[in-house]
Amino acid sequence: MNKNVYIKVNDYSVSGEEFELIHNSELDYLETFPKPSLEKLSEYYESEDYISHTNTKRNLLEKVYHLVRNYSLNRKLKLINSFNSEQKKLLDIGCGTGAFLNIAKNNNWDIIGIEPDDKARKIANVLTGNLVYSPEKISKLKEKSFDVITLWHVLEHLPNLEEQLSILKKLLKDNGTLIIAVPNYKSFDAKYYKNFWAAFDVPRHLWHFSQKSISNLFAKQNMNVVKTKPMLFDAFYVSLLSEKYKSKSMNPLKAFYIGIKSNLKAKQSGEYSSLIYIIKNNNF
Repeated sequence: MNKNVYIKVNDYSVSGEEFELIHNSELDYLETFPKPSLEKLSEYYESEDYISHTNTKRNLLEKVYHLVRNYSLNRKLKLINSFNSEQKKLLDIGCGTGAFLNIAKNNNWDIIGIEPDDKARKIANVLTGNLVYSPEKISKLKEKSFDVITLWHVLEHLPNLEEQLSILKKLLKDNGTLIIAVPNYKSFDAKYYKNFWAAFDVPRHLWHFSQKSISNLFAKQNMNVVKTKPMLFDAFYVSLLSEKYKSKSMNPLKAFYIGIKSNLKAKQSGEYSSLIYIIKNNNF
């Protein structure tokens, strides 16, 4: 195998193992190598530090995460409400503890969530009235039945990438909207922190995307990125965690400086730390 190694990165939060990120020159994404087997992959999520699976606020990092999350929830709701959807059927894949689904439900959306983590799913089901299921449920969902499908920092976790994209297309109504939020490995903070960049998060993140790679991957499904939106707070949160990996300290002032610098540079380049992609079928 001819490997084009982009960078080598350690798993800083669980195993300490080193992984290579292989550049796919045709589609412009990075692929984590070696990938853990599906049986072993869940072990890399067994950490109290995996914040999206808990509602705890034990330290600065967790408090910042939940503060940003609460702000982001209203922005996400405003985004999905901006689409003209008569039935307002929403599928949120990788919904974590269900906060976004809950706020959508309270705003008259007909919701279904998918979450592989048992503990997170139990918390989500308390919030949503048992409308969150394990991934096996996806194969039982009716094709072309959702007005909006969302994956908030989830696509990078999914094995069998192109197969997953095909499933998303089948579940989306012809005039529906797919919303994908993922880190951007071409952002300033990614280039600054290099192998310490927290959003690489190997091996939980199996894929690492650029704007070009998202466009290329969805073009193969006859889908089109119609708009991108920045996730401005991600630059600060990711920098805070990256400082922890790099210097063994949160170093909030340095992280805040890098976050601001990344967002300012992105105003010119468009290369924000994380981006939301709004994707439609090509015939709509």
